[in-house]
Amino acid sequence: MKLTLYTDYSLRTLMYLAINRERVSTIQDIAELHKISKNHLTKVVHHLGQIGLVETIRGRSGGLVLAWEPEDINIGDVVRQTETDFHMAECFDHSTNSCVYSSACVLESTLSAAIAAFLNVLDGVTLADVVRKNSASVKTGTVQQPVRLHARRPAVR
Repeated sequence: MKLTLYTDYSLRTLMYLAINRERVSTIQDIAELHKISKNHLTKVVHHLGQIGLVETIRGRSGGLVLAWEPEDINIGDVVRQTETDFHMAECFDHSTNSCVYSSACVLESTLSAAIAAFLNVLDGVTLADVVRKNSASVKTGTVQQPVRLHARRPAVR
């Protein structure tokens, strides 16, 4: 299974914000570091804000921060919220399936089990786990003002 660029950018954005907890970050900061489109990243950040993982701060010194502690952000939940679908083969979409083997094939159930196992592994990983090893090695720019977070759980299940 390959994640979409949208999910990849979502995860990279969350990782960047987790590593840079001490400052307000901008979309420009993240786009430049990862060499990705600022326009595409803007859509990703907007969605991350809609699902409650990122808070945006307006104004001259505005930007974005994580809405939750990295320990409270589950990677399996993020992937479920950012992937458009998990249709691994044509047979997954019964409305458009034209596969002649569908009535006798077990591929759909086998792939469904594989997807469930994949997500089960991701459910055991938090954002803190993902950034723990490399957080000191990422160069990110100047430190800005610290940010206070709200004490609430993410609603991404």
